[in-house]
Amino acid sequence: MAAMAMGVAMAAASPVFAAQENPFGLVYANAIKENVPGKVQIHPVNYELNGIKIAANVYTPPQYKADGKYPAIVVAHPNGGVKEQVAGEYAQRLAGEGYVTIAADAAFQGASGGEPRHTDKPYYRTEDIRGMVDFISTYPGVDADRIGVLGICGGGGYTLNAAKSDKRLKAVATLSMFNSGKVRRDGFMESQLSTIQDRLKQAAEAREKRVRGGEIELSGNVDFDALTDEKIAKIPTDLYREGMIYYGRTHRHPNSTFAYTTESLLDLMPWDATDQIELISAPLLMMAGDKADTLYMTEEAIGKATGAKQRELFLIPGATHIQTYYVPEYVDTAMGKLKEFYGKNL
Repeated sequence: MAAMAMGVAMAAASPVFAAQENPFGLVYANAIKENVPGKVQIHPVNYELNGIKIAANVYTPPQYKADGKYPAIVVAHPNGGVKEQVAGEYAQRLAGEGYVTIAADAAFQGASGGEPRHTDKPYYRTEDIRGMVDFISTYPGVDADRIGVLGICGGGGYTLNAAKSDKRLKAVATLSMFNSGKVRRDGFMESQLSTIQDRLKQAAEAREKRVRGGEIELSGNVDFDALTDEKIAKIPTDLYREGMIYYGRTHRHPNSTFAYTTESLLDLMPWDATDQIELISAPLLMMAGDKADTLYMTEEAIGKATGAKQRELFLIPGATHIQTYYVPEYVDTAMGKLKEFYGKNL
């Protein structure tokens, strides 16, 4: 408990980023506040994907020219996250290395359209990644033959799924990958194996309620305002304890929520990011903190990805899952590896 309390105390001393204080709503360190000629710039864009309006941010590198020929990277955000948080931070940093990058809010989430809100299904999250590829491949100055992807947390699991079939992705990287299907089915660290059938029944009942005109049931919703230091300190896992601090305090954004429709479990629970993972043929880099309690998911996936042209597990010394999102030392380590990986393969 002392270590948990210390973690809360350390987070309390961390900078707090307020969305309303940044003109683009960005909530990460050194975020762009204005577009300055000759430097990395941000460009809010919208496009349609399967009839849904998607909200995204495109980042262009210093000295960007529309008639150039730049490699591009699409960045998929974590479960519950939005483009203004960690996905935006890595997209901005990668743009600084010479890539045109894009971070989009998932359909049904954030500033993107789609009903019911908070739908979180593998098909749509995978399509979100393909949709980013569609958009950025035709963006001025982008070389469509040099597109890579970075998936973070839940976005990492969906990135693996997209890369199984979308051969436009020439370099595939994940950070702190979270296998949403495995966790929704088995529980985090296999803590809910005994309730799988009960939860599937609840998901089916939630769908039935919607069909009959009832309310849309949500799971995973958190009242961040009600989270006290004491409540946070009692959360036993680093992932969820530190996640509450990151999403609820230091990097809070009004569009970011842990909620998902209970009905989504009908699609999530039978799904697994590692199913048919051997179909990934592009170079694969999977990064995770060596102290992360989610590391087992990355280790399982990289072990099964036997079809990748090259594959590497890269551990970030000392980092937990959430710390790879924002702690400067760990972000710098991840960026150094990404610079090497994309530089070699794009």
